[in-house]
Amino acid sequence: MEDNKSIVRRWEDMGMDVLVKILKDLNMVELASVSQVCRQWRLACSNPFLWRTLDLGLLRSNFIQTPDVPPYIYVDDRSDRRLTQILKVAMALSCGSVTCMIFHFNLYMKDEHLNYIAERSPHLKRLVMPGWNRITKNGMSRAIRRWEELESMTMPTIAHPPYIMDEISRSCKNFSQLKIMGTFDVNFASAIATSLPKLKVLSLRCSRITKEALLLLLNCMDNLEVLNISHCLLLESLPNPRLKKIIRELDRTILEKASRFREFFHCQRSSCVACQRMDADEGLMRWYRYEDWFWRQDEVSSLDLGDHGKLFDSDCEKLATQI
Repeated sequence: MEDNKSIVRRWEDMGMDVLVKILKDLNMVELASVSQVCRQWRLACSNPFLWRTLDLGLLRSNFIQTPDVPPYIYVDDRSDRRLTQILKVAMALSCGSVTCMIFHFNLYMKDEHLNYIAERSPHLKRLVMPGWNRITKNGMSRAIRRWEELESMTMPTIAHPPYIMDEISRSCKNFSQLKIMGTFDVNFASAIATSLPKLKVLSLRCSRITKEALLLLLNCMDNLEVLNISHCLLLESLPNPRLKKIIRELDRTILEKASRFREFFHCQRSSCVACQRMDADEGLMRWYRYEDWFWRQDEVSSLDLGDHGKLFDSDCEKLATQI
Protein backbone atom coordinates (compact mmCIF):
# COMPACT_ATOMS: atom_id res chain seq x y z
CA MET A 1 0.00 0.00 0.00
CA GLU A 2 2.82 2.39 0.85
CA ASP A 3 4.56 1.69 -2.44
CA ASN A 4 1.46 2.50 -4.54
CA LYS A 5 0.95 6.16 -3.77
CA SER A 6 -2.14 7.59 -5.50
CA ILE A 7 -1.82 10.70 -7.63
CA VAL A 8 -4.18 13.43 -6.45
CA ARG A 9 -5.10 16.20 -8.93
CA ARG A 10 -6.29 19.57 -7.81
CA TRP A 11 -9.78 20.82 -8.76
CA GLU A 12 -8.30 23.78 -10.60
CA ASP A 13 -6.39 21.36 -12.86
CA MET A 14 -9.59 19.69 -14.08
CA GLY A 15 -10.07 19.84 -17.84
CA MET A 16 -12.40 22.65 -18.98
CA ASP A 17 -14.68 20.35 -20.98
CA VAL A 18 -15.15 18.03 -17.98
CA LEU A 19 -15.85 20.95 -15.66
CA VAL A 20 -18.45 22.42 -18.03
CA LYS A 21 -20.28 19.08 -18.21
CA ILE A 22 -20.47 19.02 -14.43
CA LEU A 23 -21.69 22.62 -14.23
CA LYS A 24 -24.52 22.08 -16.73
CA ASP A 25 -26.60 20.49 -13.96
CA LEU A 26 -26.41 23.62 -11.77
CA ASN A 27 -28.95 26.42 -11.80
CA MET A 28 -28.16 30.08 -12.31
CA VAL A 29 -27.72 30.95 -8.63
CA GLU A 30 -25.42 27.98 -8.04
CA LEU A 31 -23.34 28.98 -11.07
CA ALA A 32 -23.01 32.51 -9.69
CA SER A 33 -21.51 31.13 -6.47
CA VAL A 34 -19.24 28.63 -8.22
CA SER A 35 -17.92 31.35 -10.54
CA GLN A 36 -16.34 33.09 -7.51
CA VAL A 37 -13.99 30.16 -6.70
CA CYS A 38 -11.22 30.92 -9.19
CA ARG A 39 -10.56 32.33 -12.63
CA GLN A 40 -10.80 28.96 -14.39
CA TRP A 41 -14.14 28.18 -12.80
CA ARG A 42 -15.36 31.65 -13.76
CA LEU A 43 -14.47 30.89 -17.37
CA ALA A 44 -16.22 27.54 -17.16
CA CYS A 45 -19.37 29.14 -15.71
CA SER A 46 -19.43 31.55 -18.67
CA ASN A 47 -19.07 28.83 -21.30
CA PRO A 48 -21.59 29.39 -24.16
CA PHE A 49 -22.68 25.74 -23.87
CA LEU A 50 -24.34 26.60 -20.54
CA TRP A 51 -26.06 29.75 -21.80
CA ARG A 52 -27.53 29.00 -25.21
CA THR A 53 -30.99 29.06 -23.64
CA LEU A 54 -31.96 31.32 -20.76
CA ASP A 55 -35.29 29.97 -19.58
CA LEU A 56 -37.05 32.21 -17.06
CA GLY A 57 -40.33 30.41 -17.63
CA LEU A 58 -41.02 30.02 -13.91
CA LEU A 59 -40.63 33.71 -13.08
CA ARG A 60 -43.92 35.63 -12.83
CA SER A 61 -44.82 39.15 -11.77
CA ASN A 62 -46.95 40.05 -8.79
CA PHE A 63 -49.51 42.22 -10.55
CA ILE A 64 -53.03 43.53 -10.56
CA GLN A 65 -54.98 44.71 -13.58
CA THR A 66 -55.94 48.38 -13.83
CA PRO A 67 -58.42 48.47 -16.73
CA ASP A 68 -58.98 52.23 -16.65
CA VAL A 69 -55.39 53.42 -16.18
CA PRO A 70 -52.53 52.93 -18.70
CA PRO A 71 -50.55 50.71 -18.98
CA TYR A 72 -53.52 48.73 -17.59
CA ILE A 73 -51.36 46.66 -15.27
CA TYR A 74 -49.69 47.42 -11.94
CA VAL A 75 -46.61 45.44 -10.87
CA ASP A 76 -45.24 45.81 -7.36
CA ASP A 77 -41.68 47.03 -6.83
CA ARG A 78 -40.49 43.70 -5.43
CA SER A 79 -41.18 41.96 -8.73
CA ASP A 80 -39.22 44.59 -10.64
CA ARG A 81 -36.25 44.42 -8.28
CA ARG A 82 -36.23 40.63 -8.41
CA LEU A 83 -36.27 40.61 -12.22
CA THR A 84 -33.51 43.23 -12.34
CA GLN A 85 -31.24 41.21 -10.04
CA ILE A 86 -31.84 37.94 -11.88
CA LEU A 87 -31.08 39.57 -15.24
CA LYS A 88 -27.85 41.07 -13.85
CA VAL A 89 -26.68 37.65 -12.69
CA ALA A 90 -27.61 35.97 -15.97
CA MET A 91 -26.17 38.63 -18.27
CA ALA A 92 -22.92 38.84 -16.29
CA LEU A 93 -22.28 35.11 -16.54
CA SER A 94 -23.55 34.54 -20.07
CA CYS A 95 -21.21 37.16 -21.59
CA GLY A 96 -23.48 37.70 -24.60
CA SER A 97 -23.78 34.03 -25.58
CA VAL A 98 -27.57 33.64 -25.05
CA THR A 99 -29.29 32.70 -28.33
CA CYS A 100 -32.70 31.71 -26.93
CA MET A 101 -34.55 33.61 -24.20
CA ILE A 102 -37.84 32.48 -22.65
CA PHE A 103 -40.08 34.51 -20.36
CA HIS A 104 -43.28 33.48 -18.60
CA PHE A 105 -46.47 34.72 -20.26
CA ASN A 106 -47.47 36.47 -17.01
CA LEU A 107 -44.19 38.34 -16.53
CA TYR A 108 -44.43 42.10 -17.08
CA MET A 109 -41.12 43.83 -17.72
CA LYS A 110 -40.35 47.48 -18.38
CA ASP A 111 -38.38 49.20 -21.14
CA GLU A 112 -35.34 49.28 -18.83
CA HIS A 113 -35.37 45.47 -18.50
CA LEU A 114 -35.81 44.90 -22.23
CA ASN A 115 -33.05 47.31 -23.22
CA TYR A 116 -30.70 45.81 -20.63
CA ILE A 117 -31.28 42.39 -22.22
CA ALA A 118 -30.92 43.70 -25.77
CA GLU A 119 -27.57 45.36 -25.01
CA ARG A 120 -26.14 42.17 -23.52
CA SER A 121 -27.56 39.48 -25.83
CA PRO A 122 -26.73 40.66 -29.36
CA HIS A 123 -26.81 37.15 -30.86
CA LEU A 124 -30.37 36.31 -29.85
CA LYS A 125 -32.08 34.05 -32.37
CA ARG A 126 -35.25 33.09 -30.51
CA LEU A 127 -37.35 35.21 -28.14
CA VAL A 128 -40.43 34.14 -26.17
CA MET A 129 -41.89 37.43 -24.95
CA PRO A 130 -44.00 37.99 -21.84
CA GLY A 131 -47.03 40.27 -21.76
CA TRP A 132 -45.70 43.68 -22.69
CA ASN A 133 -48.28 46.15 -21.35
CA ARG A 134 -45.42 48.10 -19.76
CA ILE A 135 -43.09 48.01 -22.77
CA THR A 136 -43.47 51.03 -25.03
CA LYS A 137 -43.39 51.13 -28.82
CA ASN A 138 -39.99 52.87 -28.80
CA GLY A 139 -38.58 50.41 -26.25
CA MET A 140 -39.59 47.39 -28.30
CA SER A 141 -38.35 48.93 -31.56
CA ARG A 142 -34.93 49.72 -30.07
CA ALA A 143 -34.57 46.15 -28.84
CA ILE A 144 -35.54 44.61 -32.19
CA ARG A 145 -32.98 46.77 -33.99
CA ARG A 146 -30.24 45.21 -31.85
CA TRP A 147 -31.34 41.63 -32.62
CA GLU A 148 -30.28 41.37 -36.24
CA GLU A 149 -29.94 37.58 -35.94
CA LEU A 150 -33.48 37.04 -34.60
CA GLU A 151 -35.24 34.15 -36.35
CA SER A 152 -38.22 33.29 -34.13
CA MET A 153 -40.50 35.17 -31.75
CA THR A 154 -43.48 34.27 -29.58
CA MET A 155 -45.51 37.31 -28.58
CA PRO A 156 -48.88 38.30 -27.12
CA THR A 157 -51.50 40.22 -29.03
CA ILE A 158 -50.81 43.96 -29.22
CA ALA A 159 -53.14 46.79 -30.17
CA HIS A 160 -51.07 48.12 -33.10
CA PRO A 161 -49.07 45.28 -34.71
CA PRO A 162 -47.80 46.97 -37.94
CA TYR A 163 -44.92 48.79 -36.25
CA ILE A 164 -43.34 45.66 -34.77
CA MET A 165 -43.78 43.68 -38.00
CA ASP A 166 -42.14 46.54 -39.94
CA GLU A 167 -39.23 46.67 -37.47
CA ILE A 168 -38.66 42.93 -37.74
CA SER A 169 -38.76 43.18 -41.54
CA ARG A 170 -36.11 45.92 -41.58
CA SER A 171 -33.78 44.56 -38.91
CA CYS A 172 -34.07 40.76 -38.86
CA LYS A 173 -33.31 39.38 -42.31
CA ASN A 174 -33.41 35.71 -41.20
CA PHE A 175 -36.74 35.94 -39.38
CA SER A 176 -38.95 32.96 -40.30
CA GLN A 177 -41.10 31.84 -37.33
CA LEU A 178 -43.81 33.69 -35.42
CA LYS A 179 -46.26 32.67 -32.70
CA ILE A 180 -49.14 34.91 -31.58
CA MET A 181 -51.01 34.32 -28.32
CA GLY A 182 -54.29 36.20 -27.89
CA THR A 183 -56.57 37.84 -30.45
CA PHE A 184 -55.79 37.66 -34.16
CA ASP A 185 -57.81 39.88 -36.49
CA VAL A 186 -57.57 41.24 -40.04
CA ASN A 187 -55.35 44.10 -38.87
CA PHE A 188 -52.80 41.66 -37.46
CA ALA A 189 -53.02 39.36 -40.49
CA SER A 190 -52.55 42.30 -42.86
CA ALA A 191 -49.48 43.51 -40.94
CA ILE A 192 -47.86 40.07 -41.26
CA ALA A 193 -48.76 39.67 -44.93
CA THR A 194 -47.40 43.14 -45.76
CA SER A 195 -44.20 43.15 -43.71
CA LEU A 196 -43.30 39.45 -43.42
CA PRO A 197 -44.30 37.87 -46.76
CA LYS A 198 -41.42 35.36 -46.49
CA LEU A 199 -42.57 34.01 -43.11
CA LYS A 200 -42.43 30.20 -43.10
CA VAL A 201 -43.97 29.16 -39.76
CA LEU A 202 -46.95 30.75 -38.00
CA SER A 203 -48.73 29.49 -34.89
CA LEU A 204 -51.95 31.01 -33.57
CA ARG A 205 -52.56 28.19 -31.09
CA CYS A 206 -55.26 28.94 -28.49
CA SER A 207 -56.08 32.32 -30.01
CA ARG A 208 -59.28 34.10 -30.96
CA ILE A 209 -59.28 34.34 -34.77
CA THR A 210 -61.66 35.90 -37.27
CA LYS A 211 -62.43 33.96 -40.44
CA GLU A 212 -61.53 37.04 -42.49
CA ALA A 213 -58.03 37.08 -40.94
CA LEU A 214 -57.53 33.38 -41.62
CA LEU A 215 -58.61 33.73 -45.26
CA LEU A 216 -56.26 36.68 -45.71
CA LEU A 217 -53.34 34.49 -44.56
CA LEU A 218 -54.40 31.62 -46.80
CA ASN A 219 -54.71 33.91 -49.83
CA CYS A 220 -51.63 36.10 -49.37
CA MET A 221 -48.90 34.15 -47.55
CA ASP A 222 -47.40 32.24 -50.49
CA ASN A 223 -44.20 31.31 -48.66
CA LEU A 224 -45.90 30.02 -45.52
CA GLU A 225 -45.16 26.32 -44.97
CA VAL A 226 -46.54 25.61 -41.49
CA LEU A 227 -49.74 26.99 -39.92
CA ASN A 228 -51.16 26.06 -36.52
CA ILE A 229 -54.72 27.10 -35.57
CA SER A 230 -55.28 24.30 -33.05
CA HIS A 231 -57.79 25.00 -30.24
CA CYS A 232 -58.61 28.43 -31.66
CA LEU A 233 -61.98 30.10 -31.37
CA LEU A 234 -62.82 30.87 -35.00
CA LEU A 235 -65.36 33.69 -35.48
CA GLU A 236 -67.26 34.89 -38.53
CA SER A 237 -68.67 38.39 -38.82
CA LEU A 238 -72.43 38.86 -39.16
CA PRO A 239 -74.39 41.79 -40.65
CA ASN A 240 -74.73 43.20 -37.15
CA PRO A 241 -71.12 44.25 -36.33
CA ARG A 242 -71.69 43.56 -32.65
CA LEU A 243 -72.40 39.89 -33.30
CA LYS A 244 -70.01 37.06 -34.20
CA LYS A 245 -70.77 33.51 -35.24
CA ILE A 246 -68.56 30.75 -33.81
CA ILE A 247 -67.39 28.35 -36.52
CA ARG A 248 -67.25 24.84 -35.08
CA GLU A 249 -65.95 23.12 -38.20
CA LEU A 250 -63.63 24.30 -40.97
CA ASP A 251 -65.39 24.57 -44.31
CA ARG A 252 -64.21 23.07 -47.58
CA THR A 253 -62.79 26.36 -48.88
CA ILE A 254 -60.45 26.76 -45.90
CA LEU A 255 -59.32 23.13 -46.01
CA GLU A 256 -58.58 23.29 -49.72
CA LYS A 257 -56.55 26.48 -49.39
CA ALA A 258 -54.63 25.02 -46.43
CA SER A 259 -53.82 21.79 -48.26
CA ARG A 260 -50.76 23.44 -49.84
CA PHE A 261 -49.02 23.74 -46.46
CA ARG A 262 -46.36 21.25 -45.47
CA GLU A 263 -48.05 21.10 -42.05
CA PHE A 264 -51.49 22.39 -41.10
CA PHE A 265 -52.62 21.86 -37.52
CA HIS A 266 -56.22 22.41 -36.45
CA CYS A 267 -58.41 21.08 -33.65
CA GLN A 268 -61.96 22.04 -32.72
CA ARG A 269 -63.06 18.86 -30.98
CA SER A 270 -65.53 19.10 -28.12
CA SER A 271 -63.62 16.31 -26.36
CA CYS A 272 -60.31 18.26 -26.45
CA VAL A 273 -59.32 19.77 -23.07
CA ALA A 274 -57.59 22.77 -24.68
CA CYS A 275 -60.65 23.49 -26.85
CA GLN A 276 -62.89 23.22 -23.79
CA ARG A 277 -60.71 25.77 -21.99
CA MET A 278 -60.93 28.15 -24.94
CA ASP A 279 -64.72 27.94 -24.88
CA ALA A 280 -64.82 28.47 -21.11
CA ASP A 281 -62.56 31.55 -21.45
CA GLU A 282 -64.59 32.86 -24.42
CA GLY A 283 -61.57 32.79 -26.70
CA LEU A 284 -59.22 34.76 -24.43
CA MET A 285 -57.17 32.13 -22.66
CA ARG A 286 -56.55 32.87 -18.99
CA TRP A 287 -53.24 31.06 -18.69
CA TYR A 288 -52.87 31.65 -14.95
CA ARG A 289 -55.72 29.21 -14.33
CA TYR A 290 -53.91 26.25 -15.78
CA GLU A 291 -50.74 24.18 -15.45
CA ASP A 292 -47.40 26.02 -15.73
CA TRP A 293 -46.43 23.94 -18.75
CA PHE A 294 -49.68 24.48 -20.68
CA TRP A 295 -48.72 27.82 -22.27
CA ARG A 296 -45.37 26.36 -23.35
CA GLN A 297 -46.85 23.71 -25.61
CA ASP A 298 -47.24 23.86 -29.36
CA GLU A 299 -48.09 21.30 -32.04
CA VAL A 300 -45.31 22.82 -34.16
CA SER A 301 -42.19 21.09 -32.85
CA SER A 302 -39.87 24.05 -33.50
CA LEU A 303 -42.07 26.31 -31.33
CA ASP A 304 -42.72 23.87 -28.49
CA LEU A 305 -40.77 24.90 -25.38
CA GLY A 306 -40.56 21.50 -23.71
CA ASP A 307 -39.44 21.26 -20.09
CA HIS A 308 -38.25 24.13 -17.93
CA GLY A 309 -34.61 25.01 -18.38
CA LYS A 310 -32.12 23.96 -15.72
CA LEU A 311 -30.59 27.43 -15.43
CA PHE A 312 -33.62 28.65 -13.52
CA ASP A 313 -35.75 26.79 -10.98
CA SER A 314 -38.09 27.65 -8.12
CA ASP A 315 -35.16 28.29 -5.73
CA CYS A 316 -33.53 30.88 -7.98
CA GLU A 317 -36.30 33.42 -7.55
CA LYS A 318 -35.58 33.72 -3.83
CA LEU A 319 -31.82 33.21 -3.83
CA ALA A 320 -30.92 35.47 -6.75
CA THR A 321 -31.90 38.54 -4.75
CA GLN A 322 -29.33 37.57 -2.10
CA ILE A 323 -26.37 37.49 -4.47
